[in-house]
Amino acid sequence: MSEYQYVEHEFAPVYNEESQVLVLGSLPSVKSREQGFYYGHPRNRFWKVVAAVLGVPEPLTIEEKKRMLLAGHVAVYDVIRACEIIGSSDSSIRNVLPADIKSIVAHTPIRAVFTNGKTAGRLYKKYQAEHIVLPMIELPSTSPANAAFSLEQLEEIWKSEIGKYL
Repeated sequence: MSEYQYVEHEFAPVYNEESQVLVLGSLPSVKSREQGFYYGHPRNRFWKVVAAVLGVPEPLTIEEKKRMLLAGHVAVYDVIRACEIIGSSDSSIRNVLPADIKSIVAHTPIRAVFTNGKTAGRLYKKYQAEHIVLPMIELPSTSPANAAFSLEQLEEIWKSEIGKYL
């Protein structure tokens, strides 16, 4: 897959009236889009890391993942509503249509925004930061492409940063 494809975000953000932190990715990967839910690549460490942050067992099904997030007061969405992209390559993203993050923040007691990786952080700063007056912390990506951090390192960093707001 080496050609650009126009991709629209196809599933809803996960949050409720008790969500205290918002974790934003860039755009769902090909595997996530196939599954219809966030962080669907089997080697992505997101679910292991968030489970460690919350001190609960790793969820396996989409319903378990939603329940864990909501019970832990964690909201999840992405910075991009639509864009052109090659496969799942964040570095190829172009012609971005930003997601509506403001409405999530307006209807929840979100205390901080966390981005899952550099691309989400850069895009948040470019398209969202001026509209949302909350602390934003860029966390290292849980993507399997991020070999710079072990699972244990990710868990420690994420727990340290997100724990300040939960």
